[in-house]
This record gives sequence, structure tokens and C-alpha cells, in this order.
Amino acid sequence: MTTRNEHWNTIFSATADSELGWYESDASQTLKFLSLIPKSETTTIFLPGAGTSVLVDELFARGYKLILNDISDEALNKLRSRIGKNDRLTWLNYDISKPLPKTTPQADIWIDRAVLHFLLEESGIEGYFANLNSATRSGGYALLAEFSTTGATKCAGLDLHRYSVEEMTDRLGKDFELIKSENYTYMNPVGEPRPYIYALYRKHNG
Repeated sequence: MTTRNEHWNTIFSATADSELGWYESDASQTLKFLSLIPKSETTTIFLPGAGTSVLVDELFARGYKLILNDISDEALNKLRSRIGKNDRLTWLNYDISKPLPKTTPQADIWIDRAVLHFLLEESGIEGYFANLNSATRSGGYALLAEFSTTGATKCAGLDLHRYSVEEMTDRLGKDFELIKSENYTYMNPVGEPRPYIYALYRKHNG
């Protein structure tokens, strides 16, 4: 049976970035939500599924410190060769549905574009949100961008768990407050519409 790591390594090794079903040449939708968050000189962003996304380049160019995680070491190697080494980058290669190491640094902002919806088992979904909560400092933010309830049922050959704002809010729990949400239709590389839901949350202090 193919493991998640093997599945994603096969995709990233066999497919050009621009042909990936979730590829974005323009990260402006995510950056629009990011602009709602006050930026400090030391802002750290956690990307639970960094992949080979151009969002990484955009965030790095803006001076953020980045914690780049992906289940695929192939994706991380491609990203590392593109961006290079820098002390503002922390590299992690973990299944985000499993507990992260206790040494994982906390971030000011958690940004997930198209990762959570691949988790189907309840234990994995709960594990994801436990990681989000533990890795996001008090007063920090979480931006989730997932396939909406009207979106496609499969991606990358895998079934999806599609989300509403209500379910994301419920799963984040009382420690998080919804700041803004928006339906967004992403056009994939072959011109097919993919309905997403974007939702920004703030984690309460304390």
C-alpha cells in the first residue's frame, strides 16, 4: 500500500510545478487575507503544506520568517533548491495529521492552502487541529483555504473532506475567533473552476 509520503513524492517528482492541479502563479488571494494581519519585524509563518508553492517565494521576499513543512521530502528538496538556504527558513518533513515534535517553534500565523481537506479520518483531522493550536501562539492567526462544500470531491487522485466556515469554526473551538471568510473560485491550470472557502481566524490571548 502506498504511503502518503510516497504518493506525494511521486506527484512532485513526475509533474512540473505549473501542471500541478493546485498550482497558482499568483498568490494574491492569500496575500489579500494576510494584509488584514498586523505585521511585526519578527513575524513567523507556519506553512503545514508548503509544497512547491510560489506563496513561499512571496512571503520570503516580504521578510517573513517561515516554517516550511510538507509530507513530501521531494517537494521540500525542489523548494529548497529554488529558494536556497537562509536563517529565516525552518524546514520540517512531517505528516501534519500526526503530533509535531515538542521542539517545533511557535508561529504568529498558520497558513494552509489546500492541505486540511486531504485528511479524511477523524483522528487525523483532530491531530491537524491540535498541531494548529499548539504551533500558533496566543494572539496569533490562522488562515485556512480549503475546498468548499460545493467544490470538487477529489484532487490528486484522493478523496477530499470539503469544508464550510461553520465546520472550520467549530473544529478550531472557543480559542479562535473568525475575522473574515470568503468564497473564492480558483481556476486550475487546465481552466477548471475549483470553489474554495477562505477563512481567517485570530487566536485569543491567554
